[in-house]
Order: sequence, then C-alpha cells, then structure tokens
Amino acid sequence: MSEPILRAQKLDAADELAGLRAKFVLDEVVYLDGNSLGALPAAVPARMEDVVRRQWGSLRIRSWDESGWWTAPERIGDRIAPLVGAAPGQIVVGDSTSVNVFKALVAAVRLAGEGRDEIVVDATTFPTDGYIAESAARMTGCTLRPATPAEVPDVVTGRTAAVLLNHVDYRTGRLHELPGLTAAVHEAGAVVVWDLCHSAGALPVGLDEHGVDLAVGCTYKYLNGGPGSPAFLYVRRELQDRFDSPLPGWNSHTEPFGMRPAYEPAAGAVRGRVGTPDILSMLALEAALEVWDGVPIDAVRAKSLALTDFFLECVAAYLPEGAVESLTPVAHAERGSQVALHCPGAGDVMKRLIENGVVGDFRPPDVLRFGFTPLYVGFADVERAARILAGTLS
Repeated sequence: MSEPILRAQKLDAADELAGLRAKFVLDEVVYLDGNSLGALPAAVPARMEDVVRRQWGSLRIRSWDESGWWTAPERIGDRIAPLVGAAPGQIVVGDSTSVNVFKALVAAVRLAGEGRDEIVVDATTFPTDGYIAESAARMTGCTLRPATPAEVPDVVTGRTAAVLLNHVDYRTGRLHELPGLTAAVHEAGAVVVWDLCHSAGALPVGLDEHGVDLAVGCTYKYLNGGPGSPAFLYVRRELQDRFDSPLPGWNSHTEPFGMRPAYEPAAGAVRGRVGTPDILSMLALEAALEVWDGVPIDAVRAKSLALTDFFLECVAAYLPEGAVESLTPVAHAERGSQVALHCPGAGDVMKRLIENGVVGDFRPPDVLRFGFTPLYVGFADVERAARILAGTLS
C-alpha cells in the first residue's frame, strides 16, 4: 500500500467532521465540484415532500402564515449569518446573486453620497459581477475603474463611491485579504461590497468583525442549497436605515399589504427584499442548512486547508514534474477551498476524469478546478482523485 493511501487512512480516522458525510446523498464518485454545485443533503427530499404535499397541497394560501413562508427570507438569513460572521437581523435571502450584486452596488453608490462618481470593480471578477458593475455605473453616472484587489489600496480616492470585490477568485482559488482591503476602502471614504460566492460555507468571513458594508453570496455551492437556490444579501446594521435599494418591491414595503402607491421602505434587512420569495427553493435551502447545526466554521476551514494541502502533496507524488502547474497559492492565508491546475488540453482531461469517477470542472482555456467541501469530502477521496488524474495524464 502506497504512502499516500496510508496517510489518507490516518487523516480520515482523525477527521472530526467525517460523520457529516452520512448526511449527504453520495455515491462512489469522487465529487470535487462543490464549488459549483454542492451535494444533496439527505434531509432535503423528505422536507420538500412536506412542503409540496402538505404546505402547498393542503394548507395552500394559509402557509404564508401557518408554515412561515412570509418570514422565510429573514429566518433563513439568520441561519446563514453565523457562517459568515454576522449577527442576526442583517441578512435577507432571495433573488439571484446577480440581482443582489446590482441592489448592493447601486445602494452603495447612494450611500457614498454626493461628489463621488467612480465605481472600482475587481478586474479579475466573475464576468457577471463585471457586467452588473458596468450597468450600475451607467445608471448612476459613475465612471467604472477596473483594478485587481492588490491594486485597490492605491486606486481608491475621494472620487470613489463603491468598490466591488470577490473574496475568492473563482478561477485560481486565491483568497483576497478582506480585512485589509475593507479598511483601505473605508480610509478613502468609500463603500465596499464583497462577493462571497466562493467563501461562504468554506471559511470564516467575519463580516461584522471587519466592518464590511454590504455583501452578497450564493447558496448552491458550499452551502449545498441546490441548483438555483436563492442568494443572500448582507446589509450592516448601521447602514440599514440608509440602504436605498434600486429595486423597491412590495415585499420590502413597510406595509406590504397596504397596497399604497408611494413606496416606504421597511426597517432592517427586509429592505433587501423585492418580490414574492421563491418558496420551494427557499425551503429546500432551509432544510439543507440544517447540516450545519453544531458545525464550527473554524473546523471547516482547518479541514479545507488540510484537504487542499494533501491534494497538492498527492499531485506532486503521483504526477511527473511539469505535467500540471498549480495556480492556487501555497500560503494558507491566500487560499480558498479549491485547487486550480493549469493543464494542457484541460477540457478533454476533465471529460476523461469524469468518465473515471472523479468530478471536477474545467475553465477555458486550460484550467482544471477541484473544489473541496469539508462537510463530505474525505482524504481517501483526495488521494484517489490525484491517482486517477495521474493515470489520465500518463
């Protein structure tokens, strides 16, 4: 038995989170694509059976009150809050990540006030964030200025209204320094918006601790909420009474059933709501989040780093030197919960990996991405994935 296999066995035996794997619907496939779509928590199907047959089928309209449908966006937001370092009452769930980025960015410009006419956007951002930022700039009369996260402290000025940044780079898995960048934006008097899509549920974020203004994130990756599950919006408590959403829907009205012609925003994070919540997806997410009960995010982060360390060790042990190149930083402080490998012909390589029972994903032109979800990925999975990758490239 090889040394990596023995190491994997020892690491799995000592893993305090190993028991959580049984709470997911998994098979013999090594699933390393949780950074795109998390695995199905085992409790979700039965919960959705109840939602559809009893809450919708029997109670029907009564479920808005009797089943708690109306309060679901804030209730589920409070379940997410501890995972991103937020106190209750600051997160609302609903809409897509893209819609929430738009709400947050336009609201950030409005919060910044007069005399600021520039939006700084992460030049390495996920494309949609860039598209939204460009549109928000046109709508608010701002100039759009792309800059890498490392450049932000040097480019923000008294003109800057808002800065939109990604916590983790979706291609490389690089973790950006949220506390320092937030402080730099605030020193310039601007408002910061963080995209947490690749960090929420994978590592500590510390939104309250670091004074983040606004943040958005998806729930179908490390939070395992299911395909198209609703995103979340964080509005720091001190800013809530000034949060001016560009999408003032009836759900965020102070008296939603008053049907008044004039809009008057509700108090608190409820201002982030727009229209009728997507109840089926919302309640699937709520059931999925139950796997987090009693799970400390620090333990998740420790295992994430151990998994990615071990994967890089196995890749080095099994693959010839130069066969692949890691684009993910070695330093723990700069690493999210994925490993990105530069590999010639990566698209075809990933297809062969999937055929052989290892599911990751491919980003053009030549990047293999492997996401490590600590709640259900084990060290034996990691060793097997590296071994099959070596066989695929041989």
